[in-house]
Amino acid sequence: MATRLDAPAFDSAHFRRVLGHFPTGVVAVSAMDGDEPVGLTVGSFASVSLDPPMIGFFPSVTSTSWPRIERADTFVANVLAEHQADLSSVFATSGGDKFGRLTWQRSATGAPILDNVAAWIECEVADVVPAGDHLFVLGRVLDLAVARAPRPLVFFQGDYARLAGE
Repeated sequence: MATRLDAPAFDSAHFRRVLGHFPTGVVAVSAMDGDEPVGLTVGSFASVSLDPPMIGFFPSVTSTSWPRIERADTFVANVLAEHQADLSSVFATSGGDKFGRLTWQRSATGAPILDNVAAWIECEVADVVPAGDHLFVLGRVLDLAVARAPRPLVFFQGDYARLAGE
């Protein structure tokens, strides 16, 4: 039985435009590949389970950073603060020295916890499942903390946005 998404005339630009109306938080996933820190930006991040505590995110299958993070087996999901749009852009690029001008601390497993993030969640890779042109990464939470109290960085309709309020 065919679904509407199986239709040959599916418009991916329209899909992206419609889903752009759903605001997302921005997370920089970081790990150590040997002695070298590695990271990537994800906008599709979610709390998955409370018992056991698990999170999930969706790196692109074409990501050159994801295989290095997966190889590390542990990572930190750094919830970016509203002032960290530049950091998000750096981590969204392929290659280059993403950590060159950053300050960070090592988590208990050695993964980078970026300074000045809103919160961080240290995880081990529990499972990786193909999901179209992305992968669904399920992470088992090992430790987490609110690092600061700033508002999170939000992505909405193709650009960074700020939450209204105080």
